[in-house]
Amino acid sequence: MEITRTSLLTGKQATLFVPGLTQDMLDAHAAGVMAQDAFAGISPEHREFLMTGITPDEWNAYFPPEEEGDYDE
Repeated sequence: MEITRTSLLTGKQATLFVPGLTQDMLDAHAAGVMAQDAFAGISPEHREFLMTGITPDEWNAYFPPEEEGDYDE
């Protein structure tokens, strides 16, 4: 299903195809079911987009993966 959201980070609108997403899932989340339960089977990246509008590309640009050794031990 294609979904359009506005990013909380950039304010830009984006439309993504979210594999496996159904209207029933969207309705359950709107009715108060927690995202991880309502969107079971949906990838974490797509769940984030559904909740915040943040695309995987935006997430990676704002929160790049830590490289080995980038943390304090």
